[in-house]
Amino acid sequence: MSTEKQYWYNTETGEVEEGRRSSWTHLMGPYGSRAEAQQALENAKARNESWEQEDEEWRDK
Repeated sequence: MSTEKQYWYNTETGEVEEGRRSSWTHLMGPYGSRAEAQQALENAKARNESWEQEDEEWRDK
């Protein structure tokens, strides 16, 4: 079992949790740091926008 701390972003509360304490249905992670977990939604949004752009470019070919 890993002894490293893991952080999770709780989409229901908007809080970062150290260790998985809430239902998996509300969690994004694990992340290696609190800062990474705090950026979870922004990173997901940026990835989605990038993928949507790639899909649009692919469809236009």
